[in-house]
Amino acid sequence: MLLELAVENYAVVDRLRAQFHAGLNLLTGETGSGKSIVVDALGLLLGARASSDMIRSGENRARITGRFELRDNPALRALLEPAGIELEDGELLIEREILASGKSRAYVGTRPVSAALLKDLAPHLGDIHGQHDQQLLYVADAQLTMLDAHARAPELLSETRDLYRRWLAVGTEIAAMENTEQEKLRLLDLWSFQRKEIESATLRAGEDVALEEERRVQLNMGRLLENTEAAFAALYDAPESAYALVRLAAKKLDELARIDSGLGEIRQTLEPAVIAIQEASYTLRDYLGHLEANPARLEEVESRLAAIEKLKRKYGGTVEQILEFAAAVRGQIEAVENAGETLDRLKKQRDTLARDYESAAERLTGIRQKAAAALSKGVEKELAALAMERTVFRITVEPGTWSETGRDAVRFLVSPNVGEEPRPLDKIASGGEISRIALALKTCLVGADPNHGPARTLVFDEVDTGIGGSAAEGVARRLRKLAAGNQVLCVTHLAQIACFADHHYRVEKSEAAGRTVTRMEELSDEARRTEIARMLSGHKLTPEAVKHADQLIKAAAYT
Repeated sequence: MLLELAVENYAVVDRLRAQFHAGLNLLTGETGSGKSIVVDALGLLLGARASSDMIRSGENRARITGRFELRDNPALRALLEPAGIELEDGELLIEREILASGKSRAYVGTRPVSAALLKDLAPHLGDIHGQHDQQLLYVADAQLTMLDAHARAPELLSETRDLYRRWLAVGTEIAAMENTEQEKLRLLDLWSFQRKEIESATLRAGEDVALEEERRVQLNMGRLLENTEAAFAALYDAPESAYALVRLAAKKLDELARIDSGLGEIRQTLEPAVIAIQEASYTLRDYLGHLEANPARLEEVESRLAAIEKLKRKYGGTVEQILEFAAAVRGQIEAVENAGETLDRLKKQRDTLARDYESAAERLTGIRQKAAAALSKGVEKELAALAMERTVFRITVEPGTWSETGRDAVRFLVSPNVGEEPRPLDKIASGGEISRIALALKTCLVGADPNHGPARTLVFDEVDTGIGGSAAEGVARRLRKLAAGNQVLCVTHLAQIACFADHHYRVEKSEAAGRTVTRMEELSDEARRTEIARMLSGHKLTPEAVKHADQLIKAAAYT
């Protein structure tokens, strides 16, 4: 339930804050006063697309904040916990900010979130029904979605969708294989040659790096011998070698330590140097023992590197890349050689998926047909209360093309007049009739919504379009019925509906400091009486209008 809504710098609203209550909350005001702006602002909190065009002129950002009361449940926790959000005392604060750059920011419980999360939260927060939703009644896909909401078969619908996607994917794979089969057969000879060429080289990973190192050694054998011998002599072999001088220093320190024991620590410090020089010298001596110029080996290395370089130019910049290319070629060859077997397996898989899909779709059709009959009856019952007593409403479920939603084509048909055959809504229903049909459907579907719970916010914008008289009173009664188990916010132009309000708000537009501003206030009983009288009489308030307003309010209270 929406407890509080704050709007800043949005359209003609500079600053607006309103508290809402359980029951039927009605918004009235002159045309163009900004009633629908309040609804649009609430829509942003439910994940609607933001636009910088809605920022108040002269401002650099707009901000909408809503405080909601929610009942904790596993589905809601599954959305909030990954984002690190918790309900505090059963309340959730949501904020949406629109920047002049066109970007928007969203916050839930002071944590930044994506607009996608707001859309996921929307079913737990509320549902906005406006003129756009009435237009959706003409769209076949939307009609199917409404019927499925009433059918309550999400698992079967999910199974059907999964089977269709898998069946489609396998069919696409089969088509791709069949279309490329001839091309792959032409490439088979090339792939076989490439595999043979690479495999005959018997490459080893890292071989080129090792050969380059060996080649460098062979090409620089003279320098290696000369410098290694010089280093060995300087370290160990020469009369004045480092080893000889360090050993001499050690001997002198031994003699000194016998006189002054404190010099013994210096002698111990020198010992690791003696050992290190000795080990380095022995290593150099062993290295010298293995150094030998080998022209034949150099020629062999050069030849091997040339062969590898040739393969690199064709198949990759390193030996590893060549070996990966060879593995890929082997896979392609194997795929072509086993294409017939693979194709047969895929076709069998496609046939199995098709049978499973047919079975799931058939079960879904049966459920939809039962739901269509029940929903048709429910809508007719609701329409009777909306001054359309003799209206026939039918939902047909007919065979259609395969899709993710099954194989059914759903149509909403209506006959407002006795003796006429039911026809599609866009062919026969007037604007006022569409408004009432939309409300009747919404009333039936609210109870069918698996996310629905007590005190959920339902918003109706201009649901009274094109109606009046007894039809308007029927709409008001239906809104009051919905408000018994939900919080209802409704924008209306009709006094016959406004008199049923549990809480009445007036939205008005005025001028302040040369700027147009929109204000909204919750009306007292006396102010409400005056507002309903204004709705009846226009700008000039007459005693007759006030008297009529009193009668409407009294009649609504006792209904």
